[in-house]
Amino acid sequence: MAVALVIKVLVTAVALWVSTLLVDGIAIGGSDQATRIGTLIVVALIFGLVNAVIKPVIKTIGCAFYVLTLGLIGLVVNALLFLLVGWISDKLGLPFQVAGFWPAFWGAIVVAIVGFILHLIIPDSLDRE
Repeated sequence: MAVALVIKVLVTAVALWVSTLLVDGIAIGGSDQATRIGTLIVVALIFGLVNAVIKPVIKTIGCAFYVLTLGLIGLVVNALLFLLVGWISDKLGLPFQVAGFWPAFWGAIVVAIVGFILHLIIPDSLDRE
């Protein structure tokens, strides 16, 4: 169980790093590589907590919008949650910035795609422990 959690956090951290490379408006600061890696891990933990706690509440409350938009509202929700992660990171003094809705929108898509691909590559035996 602990190994699976660590793997999920690392996968999310890598996906966040890729989003900083591909999306203008998402940036990670820091003076050295260790600071950047630490920031990505902490932001990945925040990302996981936000998705585990807030996203189910939003999906439950906004169920009708998901049905009416055939799930497309999920893209907006993910962007807003990504923006929230950037805001929380800023308030905690972490050098991770999301510059607005559109960078958050594309960043959320990049994180989802990269996370999906990495979870396909990781052996199931590691993910289930």
